[in-house]
Amino acid sequence: MKIGVVVSEGPYTHQAADTAYHFVKSALAKGHEVPRVFFYHDGVNVSSRLSVPPQDERHIQKNWSELAQEHGIDLVVCIAAAQRRGLLDANEAERQGKDANNIAEGFRISGLGQLIEMGIQTDRLVTFGD
Repeated sequence: MKIGVVVSEGPYTHQAADTAYHFVKSALAKGHEVPRVFFYHDGVNVSSRLSVPPQDERHIQKNWSELAQEHGIDLVVCIAAAQRRGLLDANEAERQGKDANNIAEGFRISGLGQLIEMGIQTDRLVTFGD
């Protein structure tokens, strides 16, 4: 089964990003396919490469980046939600005249069309967040 996942709550303030991560790991272990995870609303904060949690805590962004690399998962960050929260990849930083970018490896910025496409191309769409 192909499963699309939406994460709409930020890390460290809500359990959604952690729960989605463990759900995706379990789905993959059971042989399901998770081609894309779409980060929306405050969920885009998962993609920040500048987060530095204490060493004895989980590193949510790193967990997602490693999982995506290992399984070829497309981690898409909503462009409008990202810009509102100051999250930019290199292309968007240049386009917006900013001098830095902060999107972590394995994540990419795109529009809501990617969410719609995911809903069409997957058998199930599972949302984590309020």
